[in-house]
Amino acid sequence: MSGPSLHKLTAHRSIHNGALTEARDILEILEQVYEEGKEDHAILAARTLCEHWETRTIAHADSEEDGFYQKKLEENPDLEELIIMLKRDHQLFRRIINEIKQIVDEHGVNNDVIDRFKTISILGQIHNYDEETHLLDEH
Repeated sequence: MSGPSLHKLTAHRSIHNGALTEARDILEILEQVYEEGKEDHAILAARTLCEHWETRTIAHADSEEDGFYQKKLEENPDLEELIIMLKRDHQLFRRIINEIKQIVDEHGVNNDVIDRFKTISILGQIHNYDEETHLLDEH
C-alpha cells in the first residue's frame, strides 16, 4: 500500500530529488576514484551506488506500483499509457542495476559501468518529471 507522501507533489518531489542528488554525489566519488586508478575503492563505490538505487529509487518504485499507480488509474483511466511507460522505466532501473552488478562482479569498474550509472540517472530525471507533471497534485 502506498503512503500518503506519494500523493503529494512536494513530498513526492522531495523523495525524487533526494534520491537523485545522493546518487549523483556517489557517482562523483566513483568517477574520482576510478580516474585515480583506485580499483578497490571504485568497486566499493559502484556497489554502494547499486545499493543506493535499490534501496531508494527501486524501493520507491515498488511502493508506487503497490497501490499508487492503481489509484491514479482508477481516478483517471486516460493515464493508462503513461502508467505503462512509468512501470517500464522501473523495469529499466532494475535491469540496468542488475547489468551493472554483473559487470562489476565479472570485470570490476569500467567505463560501461559509469555510462550505465549516468544513463539510469538521466532516465530517473525524465521519469520523475513525467510522474510529477502528470500524476501529482500541488496540494
